[in-house]
Amino acid sequence: MNLTRLEEVNQRLARLGVKEADFTEQFIRSGGHGGQNVNKVETAVRLVYKRESMDIKCMEERSQLLNRVRAREILAERIEKKREDARLSARAQAEKIRKQKAGRPKAIKRRILEDKRKKSRVKKDRKWRPGRDD
Repeated sequence: MNLTRLEEVNQRLARLGVKEADFTEQFIRSGGHGGQNVNKVETAVRLVYKRESMDIKCMEERSQLLNRVRAREILAERIEKKREDARLSARAQAEKIRKQKAGRPKAIKRRILEDKRKKSRVKKDRKWRPGRDD
């Protein structure tokens, strides 16, 4: 079961364009609970993905294989999220530029100018002029 899960994760990484040579895997001792198993066996996995400067440390499971699978899953999730964020950011930027370039309709421009003229008259009327008894 775990080997098929590992194969699935490897295929997922391959679809993302990640090769085995792009990351290094180190097996280290886990911390926390687990007693003798944790103290003697290197079950935790540290995965370093060089291309995007990602460092993943997984020690969720007691088994090295499960931690290895989980670390690769985390790597795939982070890469997918980073690419999705970049795609959404590019889309938002394009939308922002489109809105900036879009002109205002004539009716809205006319209404804005009318409001400006009205405000100007109100301010002019506040001004003191000779001959007025205010």
